[in-house]
Amino acid sequence: MGVDVNIIFQIAGVGIVVAFLHTILDQMGKKEYAQWVTLLGFIYILFMVATIVDELFKKIKSVFLFQG
Repeated sequence: MGVDVNIIFQIAGVGIVVAFLHTILDQMGKKEYAQWVTLLGFIYILFMVATIVDELFKKIKSVFLFQG
């Protein structure tokens, strides 16, 4: 199917950075900022996954409509 491994590492990297920042901010007592960092990280990863799913649907559409 050809899923690019770099995308998986990017998602994992963003998750690790967000978890690190969340932990640091939470321990500093900045819980609101920690929640915002987590939310923004989630939205960023959601957009990454949405583009992957969009490419998948385009490939499926081209297979069933015989568009090459």
